[in-house]
Amino acid sequence: MSKIVVVGGTGLIGAKTVALLQAGGHEGVAAARATGVNSYTGDGLADALEGAQTVVDTSNSSYTDEAGALDFFETSTLNLLSYGAAAGVANHVALSVVGTERLAATEGGYFRAKHAQERLIRESGRAFTIVHGTQFFEFIGSIADAAVDGDRVRVAEAFIRPMAADDVAAAVVRAALAAPVGGIVENAGPEEGQLDGFVRRRLAFANDPREVAADPLAAYFGSRLGARDLLPGRDATLATTDFDTWSRAALVH
Repeated sequence: MSKIVVVGGTGLIGAKTVALLQAGGHEGVAAARATGVNSYTGDGLADALEGAQTVVDTSNSSYTDEAGALDFFETSTLNLLSYGAAAGVANHVALSVVGTERLAATEGGYFRAKHAQERLIRESGRAFTIVHGTQFFEFIGSIADAAVDGDRVRVAEAFIRPMAADDVAAAVVRAALAAPVGGIVENAGPEEGQLDGFVRRRLAFANDPREVAADPLAAYFGSRLGARDLLPGRDATLATTDFDTWSRAALVH
């Protein structure tokens, strides 16, 4: 039985990752502030990583601005790499975002912080896999809420291929149980479409009457998007859960 420590293990993806690992007979351990582990300060990390074969980083910054996010990801990632090396952890898996490198180069902001996280992992000399996922179905509604302009919702004019959080967690678990690839594996949902279309459908499922429009001037987490900046490459693993099926199930719950 492998001990796999999931940093951010009480969050949306982290909790699902822990549950999948435990269901598969592995020792999935949630490491988060709620469990006495803080990857940013290092508190509790040494004890949490003792005896672990793999560390999985699903944590996220509470700041979306570049300075705040950069401070979190650099500090936390360096702690995980150094504490992991001391504990003899053999595999470092980190969850990141499809399009990070493109957006870091052109826009900076939050994506520059994520790119810095990835760079630290790549240059660490440690065995690793970086899991890239597309936007989660679960966040489509909050994207709409953050983009309200009067009685309209104005979102970035971009294509996305979103996926369910359950499928993201499954991708993370696959990486955690496989040999490190020393690079990035991309994962995405089964359907490609424009962001405004997905937002419009999500609001329709919730009987939300707000009007939705694609706005070429609208930002996405503080960054301007090219039309295809958030799309994965041709080799991405495509999940099977479709948006409408997920939306119907989400309304039931």
